Amino acid sequence: MAQGPTNFGETKHWLRTARTLTEALPYMRRYAGKTFVIKYGGHAMGDAELAEIFARDIVLLKQVGIHPVVVHGGGPQIGRMLERLKIKSEFVDGLRVTDAETVEIVEMVLSGTRSSPRSAPPAARRSGSPARTGT
Repeated sequence: MAQGPTNFGETKHWLRTARTLTEALPYMRRYAGKTFVIKYGGHAMGDAELAEIFARDIVLLKQVGIHPVVVHGGGPQIGRMLERLKIKSEFVDGLRVTDAETVEIVEMVLSGTRSSPRSAPPAARRSGSPARTGT
């Protein structure tokens, strides 16, 4: 049998959670059955705690009826590879300018990590779901 909160701090936590869910309910209803495309960026991929939080959020979206599609970011990984190859990155208004040579490197970096179990958040690896690629 489930027990209730045992102290005031725990009670506050559950009240905050209930308030958040109450605020989110109209959005969960509005977007149930919709597909969301969500970028899993390179910075989050490099931090185990952020990766775990991201995975939990994706599971929550699925549980409330939203269909998340996760796409790979990888900017920092791409940047490191370009540096190693001594290829200068150019950015305009925060977006990488990608010439033909850079596209080859981007494809190499992303294809080398998108299906790798090591690049998946721990929660996703534990789920037993195989990674699927766009090919």
